[in-house]
Amino acid sequence: MKEEPIEIEGSIHAVLPGTMFRVELANKHVVLATICGKMRKRFVRLTVGDRVKMEMSPYDLNKARIVWRLR
Repeated sequence: MKEEPIEIEGSIHAVLPGTMFRVELANKHVVLATICGKMRKRFVRLTVGDRVKMEMSPYDLNKARIVWRLR
């Protein structure tokens, strides 16, 4: 049975090469995140300070996938 991803919000702290981002969560934890395929396909631009919604695996809480850019 597949585990459900954890949905969490954060703020982009740093932009790294290769469409990778350092995202700071509300509890000051910093995770490494990448953008999902639909955002890559639509050329959604992310910069430092943007608020994003992410999905995290319950097995690895240091990596995430950005699925939405919030206003």
